[in-house]
Amino acid sequence: MTDNVKIRSSALDDREAVIQLYPAAFPEEDLTPLVSDLLGDGAVLSLVAEVDGSLAGHVAFSDCNANGAPVALLGPLAVAPDWQRKGVGSALVREGLARVEAEGAAGVLVLGDPAYYSRFGFEAGHGVEAPHPLPPEWGEAWRLLRFGELDPAGVLTVPAPWRPRALWA
Repeated sequence: MTDNVKIRSSALDDREAVIQLYPAAFPEEDLTPLVSDLLGDGAVLSLVAEVDGSLAGHVAFSDCNANGAPVALLGPLAVAPDWQRKGVGSALVREGLARVEAEGAAGVLVLGDPAYYSRFGFEAGHGVEAPHPLPPEWGEAWRLLRFGELDPAGVLTVPAPWRPRALWA
C-alpha cells in the first residue's frame, strides 16, 4: 500500500467524483442511483480515500437495525482501477469499521466476496437475515462482523436507499 493514502469523511465537493468512481470500478453494474441516494442520507457514514489529492476510493456504512441491535451495512465499496490491489479498499474498510464500532454498533453486515471480507473477521452463518431473500448462491457472501458480546439477529431493517428488492436479487 502506498503511504500517502488519506481516509476522511466525504464532503459535498466529493459527490461528483464519488459517483463517477463506481462505473470505472464496476463497469458491468449501475450503482449510480444507490450511491447518489446514500450520499444524501444522513444515516450513512461515507468515507473517501485520497492519494496525492485525487479520489482513489469510497465506501459507505449505512445505519441499520437487527431485532433492536444497532448494526451497519457496509457497501458499496469502490476503488479506482489504478489503485486496486494496493490496500486502498482495506484502508477504507478498516477506518469505517473503527468508526461504526466507536459509535456503538453491535456489528457490521456485508454482501460481498467471502475471501475478501473474511480478512477483516466477517463470518457467514449468523442469525441476521437480509431484507429480501438472497439467491441461494449468495449465501456465503452474506457476512457479519460482531463487535463485543451482543449477537444481532432477525431481519435487517435498512434505510430507504437499500429497500429496493432488485439490490438483493
